[in-house]
Amino acid sequence: MLVEKVMSSSMFSATAETTIRDAAKQMREHDVGALPVLQDGRPIGIVTDRDIVIRALAPQGFAFGPDTRIGDIMTRKVITCFADQDAAEAAALMGEERIRRLLVVDRTGVASGILSVGDIAEHVSEELAGQAMGEISEARARDRPG
Repeated sequence: MLVEKVMSSSMFSATAETTIRDAAKQMREHDVGALPVLQDGRPIGIVTDRDIVIRALAPQGFAFGPDTRIGDIMTRKVITCFADQDAAEAAALMGEERIRRLLVVDRTGVASGILSVGDIAEHVSEELAGQAMGEISEARARDRPG
């Protein structure tokens, strides 16, 4: 099954200029844990609720405030898949990259949606989603110190 058939096409996004406060509000309002950071429709980063906590709030002395730009804390390496790609390939990529969500782009690089492990479980196969989650969890456990 193709990614475009199972992805969430309601995609909420931010720009590098969006503040941490506004991004967090948007995440809360739309009940999402990640916002692609786009410039002219193309991904330049992604910011997750975890990025906000780990990079902005957790550093000693709160190095960043609520009005800090998302561009200062976003993850710059955006892992993507294509809308016309097989969902099983996308699930394998999630496992390899240890991520629960992929930004979906068209063949010109314009963002068109988000594919989550939950989308795969709901629309493709719970077994396939479980395999991806197993790889994600196994790799994280292996990389955890002590």
